[in-house]
Amino acid sequence: MTPTELLRALARTRASLDGEEVTFWWTGDVHAWAPGEPYRRLFGFEGVNVARLVEEEGGYRLLTREAAFYLDPQSREILDTWQGKPVVHVWNDPAHQKWRPFPVPMTELGDQVCFSLEIPLAYPSPLPVVQYPAQSADDTYRALELFQFFAPASVLTTDAPGVPATMSWTRMSPWLPWMEQGQRPGGLTFHCRGRKLPSYAEVPERTRAHIAAHHPEYAHAPKEWTEPNETSWTYFRRLNPPA
Repeated sequence: MTPTELLRALARTRASLDGEEVTFWWTGDVHAWAPGEPYRRLFGFEGVNVARLVEEEGGYRLLTREAAFYLDPQSREILDTWQGKPVVHVWNDPAHQKWRPFPVPMTELGDQVCFSLEIPLAYPSPLPVVQYPAQSADDTYRALELFQFFAPASVLTTDAPGVPATMSWTRMSPWLPWMEQGQRPGGLTFHCRGRKLPSYAEVPERTRAHIAAHHPEYAHAPKEWTEPNETSWTYFRRLNPPA
């Protein structure tokens, strides 16, 4: 397949070519690691991303916003605090992507295909250590995002605008700013799995209720492209501007 054909197949898996809203829901856990210490499961994690695909000359724009919540690892209830510190959940608006044809890594798995996206990140941190000594370990934000999207093999041959899909997501990242770990060595690994839902109404009721109570706009995808994207680090800075 050409890069353009591969990108079209990925677009039908991740979203829908007809521009309809598409909701992905995921669940999993967050594990801590540090030199000389055992791995620990610190949090559960659950989130949603609502997206709208816009086709344009040369590729696509994926307009999205996403919310995700840190959970008690046993009860799976949404946390308000952790070790006496307020938990800052994920409210990323926007979380857009611009896609152009590239050799999308794809593996054929019998009656399924898997699109694999490995995204290493390294850029100036929104939380410089001199301004945020308790919340930041480095002036460069470094993380690794690993996505896999699984779709029926028919995504390569049919003309349906979108297809059912499941996904897995792993992220290796620094400690979260609100954890106040300073320059302590170590970090976090997020390990989640999820699926494309028939509609936003299929999101678990507890999660829908929490979004409705705090930011009801997250039930829908943005209608316009805006910049820059929000991340957990930029959102924390907005809530806690430097003195």
